Amino acid sequence: MSKQVHLRIDDYVYEALISYTASAGISVQDSVSFAIVQMLDRQKKEAKVKSDFSFIDLFAGIGGMRLAFEKIGGHCVYSNEWNKYCQQTYFANFGEQPDGDITKVNAADIPDHDILVAGFPCQPFSIAGVSKKNSLGRATGFEDKTQGTLFFDVCRIIKEKRPKAFMLENVKNLCSHDRGRTFKVILESLDELDYDVFYSVLDGQNYVPQHRERIIIVGFDRRRYGNSVNFKFNLSPISPKPVIRDILEPTVDAKYTLSDKLWVYLQNYAAKHKAAGNGFGYGIAPMDGVSRTLSARYYKDGSEVLIEQKNNNPRKLTPRDCARLQGFPDTFKIPVSDTQAYRQFGNSVVVPLITDVAGLIVKKLRELDGGNKTN
Repeated sequence: MSKQVHLRIDDYVYEALISYTASAGISVQDSVSFAIVQMLDRQKKEAKVKSDFSFIDLFAGIGGMRLAFEKIGGHCVYSNEWNKYCQQTYFANFGEQPDGDITKVNAADIPDHDILVAGFPCQPFSIAGVSKKNSLGRATGFEDKTQGTLFFDVCRIIKEKRPKAFMLENVKNLCSHDRGRTFKVILESLDELDYDVFYSVLDGQNYVPQHRERIIIVGFDRRRYGNSVNFKFNLSPISPKPVIRDILEPTVDAKYTLSDKLWVYLQNYAAKHKAAGNGFGYGIAPMDGVSRTLSARYYKDGSEVLIEQKNNNPRKLTPRDCARLQGFPDTFKIPVSDTQAYRQFGNSVVVPLITDVAGLIVKKLRELDGGNKTN
């Protein structure tokens, strides 16, 4: 949904605007909209904020991890997210426009911060060059191992800014990706940056009614704290555990109910794979239990998490259901289409789980800093 605003500008401004948009290959509307967003963004960033610690939000998506770190008293001083639809959702909720292509960001220009937060994408790591150098007896560093991957950008920012700590999030399969070599390179790279690293695979179902396993990697600066930090993932799950019926909207538009054609297709598809001896197929979420993992492909047919309806075909989750399934508050704005919302929440994090981990990181930093605020 968009609003119309009519502007009256001087001739010389109009001519300059037309010349700029023509050379930049963008529309006048996009150009003016971008300028307004930048103005509002700058105004928000210039406002003085009292906080216990500062952090940056890389590969920010729609800001799930920002919500978590803000909830425990943090102040976000920089964010980065390339997807324009995620940027829209991020701006609607935080009043800030994240930077775009992280590969073009000068790490020195990023504000100083206490904690670096990143849900970086998993990409293949080429080890051919590393193996060759090893055979020649030459030392290799993280730049040799990770150049060309987005993880390299996380590394170069850590190297330049040296935050007190970092928290990285990724899919559980990162551990086994490329027969474990990808994760080995990641751990070696963080170790070479002189950080004490801890990791654990955590399941969101202890906080929301969704089975969602993710690996969380936490690191502390050895140059500042030495190598005996002794961090543990001593989490405090929600009790009693929420169930599916707790997160469902009471009244739902008929458009979320599966058509007869799609429902028949999903049943036949499931039957075919069951006969072949595998478990592919749709999933009806138990009302008093937890669902399968919500994925970014949910917009296609919603088959992994369906809600049973009496005397009717099952329905998909609504975008608000998805937000709740990930632990987002109902105050969180969803300004994009259903398709984009499904992608965004499917790619996001379980907010209360990240909040719990963030609290443990900040608690450890206060302990290491002698009980003082971290900034």
